Amino acid sequence: MAPAPDPAAVARSRSIRNVLLGILVANWAVAAAKLVLGLIAGSAALTGDGLHSFIDGASNVVGLVAMRIASRPADEDHPYGHGKFEALASLAIGGMIGAAMLELGRMAIHALVSGTHPEVRIETIAITVVTLIINLAVTFYERRVGRRLQSPILVADAQHTLSDVFVSLSVLVSLVLSYLKVPRVDGGIALLVLVMVARVAYRIIREAAGSLADEVRLDAAQVVAACLAIDQVASVKRVRSRGMEHHVYVDLIIEVDPGLPLARAHALSHQVEDAIRTRFPQVTDVVVHIEPQDLTAPA
Repeated sequence: MAPAPDPAAVARSRSIRNVLLGILVANWAVAAAKLVLGLIAGSAALTGDGLHSFIDGASNVVGLVAMRIASRPADEDHPYGHGKFEALASLAIGGMIGAAMLELGRMAIHALVSGTHPEVRIETIAITVVTLIINLAVTFYERRVGRRLQSPILVADAQHTLSDVFVSLSVLVSLVLSYLKVPRVDGGIALLVLVMVARVAYRIIREAAGSLADEVRLDAAQVVAACLAIDQVASVKRVRSRGMEHHVYVDLIIEVDPGLPLARAHALSHQVEDAIRTRFPQVTDVVVHIEPQDLTAPA
């Protein structure tokens, strides 16, 4: 029989999905505005910015699908739960940013080579400022909620939206300079933004890869200190941790006096588990292996 879903995990998943749905609507509204303005003005940079915003929306769709899977409780095929699907979604978002980088680079080179000069009106600049403000508001809100819920998908998506803010800023500067009849400015600014987007993609992919590759999540020295504070724990060895930021698994070995009664050793293992969970609230599972202390070993 499958275990009952954790109410706290279900509520967290629902909150994350609601945030992603709201941001999806905002991103695609902004994207539509940029695309229409870009086509009217004949601005390749602004049209590309609209495409980038649509990629933001696509990342929200990926996040929604991933959260539905990640919120499922542990089962026979996934005894550690489905949390890593969140990291997989974050990795997909990093890939989407990479695709946007290729398109941005192509448009930048084309603008530099062809010397195209968009016809920009003051209304276009004003509406672009409004979309920029919306993107900033979305970024700060999503990052704040993501950190509160300890959700890598929300934090990653906020970083992605922030990359769109950088692109929008560059496009805004480009539009103003184009309005002032400065030639070949779109391509140069787009190449500069390409570097900013690349940094965001690297951070997202590195964090997701760390979760998927079982990167260490806890400071082993702090875990050892928490265990040694318990009476009758002689030493601690082979501390290992892995998992998501909000869902960490720990296993370790403690050594005890060989003459310690079995019942006391068993109770001691529960004390160790409780101490680790208290010191590290993000820990959801602790495996404690008990070994007799080697009293013949030199001190």
